[in-house]
Amino acid sequence: MAFRDTLRSGISISAFTATLALAGGLLPSVAMAQGSQQTTPEQVDEGQPVTDPDAAADDVIIVTGFRASLESAVAEKKLSDQIVESVTAEDIGKLPDASIGESIARLPGLTAQRLNGRANVVAIRGFGPDFSQTLLNGREQTTTSDNRSVELDQYPSEIVNQVVVYKSPTASLVGQGLVGTIDIRTIRPLETGKQIIAVGARGSWADIGALNAGSREYGYRVNGTFVDQFADDTIGISLAASYVDEPYQLQEFNAWGYAGTQVNGQDAALIGGSKSYVTSTRLKRLGVNGTLQWQPMPQLTLTVDGFYSNFDDDQSKRGIELPLGFGAFGTTFNPANFTVEDGLVTSGQFDNVRGVIRNDVFQRKADLYSGGFNALWDGDDGWTAFFDFGYSRTDRNELSLESYSGTGFNGDDTGRGSAATIGFTSGDKGTVFNPSLDYSDPARIFLTDPLGWGGGAIPQAGYSNNRIIEDELFQFRGEVEKEFDGGFLRSVQFGMNYTTREKSLTPDEAFVRLPNGATEVAIPSQFLLRSTDLTYLGLGPIVSYDPRELIAAGILVLEPRVATGPNAANDVLSKSYTVNEDLMTLYLQANIEQELANGVLTGNVGVQGINTVQNSTGFIFPAAGPQRLTLGDDYWDVLPSANLSLRLNSDWVFRVAAAREIMRPRLDDTRLSIGYGIDNSVPGGIIRGGGGNPYLRPYRANAIDFNIEKYFGTGGVVALQLFYKDIKSYVFNGRFAFDYSSFPPPTGSAAYPNLSPIGTLDAPINTGGGDLYGAELAVTLPFDTFSEALEGFGITGGASYTKTKIEDANGNETQIPGYSKWVVNGTAYFERAGFNTRVSARYRSTFLGDFTGFGGSPVRRTALDETIIDAQIGYDFQDGTALEGLSLYLQGQNLTDQPFVSTGAERNQVIDYQLYGRRFLAGFTYKF
Repeated sequence: MAFRDTLRSGISISAFTATLALAGGLLPSVAMAQGSQQTTPEQVDEGQPVTDPDAAADDVIIVTGFRASLESAVAEKKLSDQIVESVTAEDIGKLPDASIGESIARLPGLTAQRLNGRANVVAIRGFGPDFSQTLLNGREQTTTSDNRSVELDQYPSEIVNQVVVYKSPTASLVGQGLVGTIDIRTIRPLETGKQIIAVGARGSWADIGALNAGSREYGYRVNGTFVDQFADDTIGISLAASYVDEPYQLQEFNAWGYAGTQVNGQDAALIGGSKSYVTSTRLKRLGVNGTLQWQPMPQLTLTVDGFYSNFDDDQSKRGIELPLGFGAFGTTFNPANFTVEDGLVTSGQFDNVRGVIRNDVFQRKADLYSGGFNALWDGDDGWTAFFDFGYSRTDRNELSLESYSGTGFNGDDTGRGSAATIGFTSGDKGTVFNPSLDYSDPARIFLTDPLGWGGGAIPQAGYSNNRIIEDELFQFRGEVEKEFDGGFLRSVQFGMNYTTREKSLTPDEAFVRLPNGATEVAIPSQFLLRSTDLTYLGLGPIVSYDPRELIAAGILVLEPRVATGPNAANDVLSKSYTVNEDLMTLYLQANIEQELANGVLTGNVGVQGINTVQNSTGFIFPAAGPQRLTLGDDYWDVLPSANLSLRLNSDWVFRVAAAREIMRPRLDDTRLSIGYGIDNSVPGGIIRGGGGNPYLRPYRANAIDFNIEKYFGTGGVVALQLFYKDIKSYVFNGRFAFDYSSFPPPTGSAAYPNLSPIGTLDAPINTGGGDLYGAELAVTLPFDTFSEALEGFGITGGASYTKTKIEDANGNETQIPGYSKWVVNGTAYFERAGFNTRVSARYRSTFLGDFTGFGGSPVRRTALDETIIDAQIGYDFQDGTALEGLSLYLQGQNLTDQPFVSTGAERNQVIDYQLYGRRFLAGFTYKF
């Protein structure tokens, strides 16, 4: 019997019983529309066929729960011809994880960046989320972010069946990334073979408390799943739904930056300003997934599936903004009493400080629609074919509403003491202040423009920035595969895929003003809320209110920014863009299998060709006023790949993979939004501009991987993974020659009769790259592999070391976003007789993290190393008991209250210091 036929005929009792035990739609792996990446339930164990079921039932130990999910993940790794990591559904559903981002961040070589305490984006092999692709059931997805990176907290863990991370590509893997591809998989009801009805609920508590008025410290989530088959198992239906209403709290210190200064002849860095908030988030998320399968004949399977997510992230942000060491707005540093340590002014005093009390709202609402149709023909003559259609759409509104208050308008000291004297102490947790003013007294705090940000006599009492994003994608794919009997060549696949995507950003911005020309207005008492406590910063309580209520009452008014006409707000228009992409992918892949004396050689070789047509529509800014223009490019990428696996009978597996890999650039980097003019410092003049680059090409690399894997029984593995990527094309901001011949002449061009249309553009550009290499150690060991006395105990996890060197457009070595030299994660567990307990930890070293800057624009800063520890204890009532089917659990997240910290030029120059507190969750799942 051929190797793969033997595998497919084996029966995994452990995975089967795990299927029955799981709640909330949490099931083992199933076949997906991704063609060669299909995995059937029978492929979870490489053992020989069970010929005597009764005898087998007497000898086998039924493994369920977390241990069964680990066995399934180990089998996925062992049987795949690619280099993969995976997490199965029970792992997602019962680890202390709010989303799939938390779970896959525990896999070897992967880690996450936290947002408000949640893991929302994942880095693979030291590259940030911009360098990997995320699929849902093998289909590309639109995103709730500004770019291609999928924010994984959009997908509830309860509706996900399995997540597979491909670290090496194949020709038939459509939608691959530069460093990896994440495929999220949902339930396929015909392949479960049983009816499943399950419900679950949990409550959550944040020990940091309800920091803002109107916020909560308690939350909940509920979920349900239904799976069944009808008409002699030819029709299958699955439905899964999850609803979350949970709070997240954040105490934050944030610095504007650090100013270079001299104090008594000493060179030192001095905090330049502070914008620190207490943030309370209320996350409400509804996720619904449904699948309908019909098998009208044994050879044909039709599948329709859909996913919907409604995401509402409502944040109240209250704090004080303080102009300090940059010397702006009249603030002065008093050098009389100060201390300096390691080049940083660690204590001192500022005089004449006029603070801005901030009562801001940040609200993100997103609707994500995804679905598709798949028709799979599996003939008896070795021919297999499928057609797949996928659709994805995301509609997102992201409102940032700022409201300012203070003791007087534009530094006008009216006797109320608008200027403060503030002492400070800077350290490894940021800066703590000691002000001379009480910022919680409503008799002294007014709605106004304390620092004159409105630029004159008209006060700007706030700002409204609503970013409207629409993202739509259609995908069509067809594939034909022919299998051969015997011989080195097992099968040949040929496929075609067409993807069209349009993503647009429309900014809607307005000034927040005071009505009737007022410069300051008292806050009506009926709108005052409980003061917000900033004692952790030394600032005490501050006046608090909801600016949305003041706008609704007419106390504050919105003055829209003019978006058209001679007074167009160019800074608003420059943020808008529409990007269109049409991708035609052709691929050919040969799959090989050759039995040897001591094992078997399997793998694939193939080539993928991608034709990209990209266009960007946006504004340019000549003298006559803003004009719309469309520019773009058309190019091919040819991506050969090969994966070979030598599987020995001794349970050693040796793998080698080589491929040409790409990742398309960030969408906002390809926007057309260019301002330009004449630089008269050059004789004869030269046109210079800045903005996006609609001609930008992908990141490209040549990669090779080598794996050594040793398997123990059905659930243990130790794997050493070595990899190297020669990065041929990277994307950095730079200055390059640009043809302005299609643009209207810039202002003043008449004075330069010989002005060349070839000028320069400051924008993202493809440059020479560098290299990335490293090693990963992955371990999953159930201890009963070595001794029956240790049954139920085990460990799983991994460690990775990555080294990189990338050069920017000027040839200077720089850092890759999301890159961490060390990533370590692990889980120690015990699971036996219904009892289960787990402790999980993940560590990542310093990395370049993504943050939200002024006006919602992304900025990057160095984030310090962090270690996150989670734990769970639970009990599953056993078969035959009165409460059979019920599972109870208690979870703890971030048990050491690990902060998230970013720094400036030096490690002791703290920019962000964020505390999320610990979270505790208690819940149950019940299957009928």
